[in-house]
Amino acid sequence: MLGGIGAQELILILLVILLLFGAKKIPEMAQGLGKGMREFRKAMKDTQDELTKPEAPAKEKEKEKKEETKESEEKK
Repeated sequence: MLGGIGAQELILILLVILLLFGAKKIPEMAQGLGKGMREFRKAMKDTQDELTKPEAPAKEKEKEKKEETKESEEKK
């Protein structure tokens, strides 16, 4: 089955978890784990998008910033 874990061992592990945490706490833990995984995936996707996005918009922002600086210096 799962890397040498048989059905009997799996049932025993599930029973121990049920005894330790109780029937009401297990769904809450699973929900929290799901939210954590979702946030982790979103952060990974955002990081990957940030690394792979083209550099042109960043250069345009720098150019706009320089123009704003020149305009503010001319006003003084």
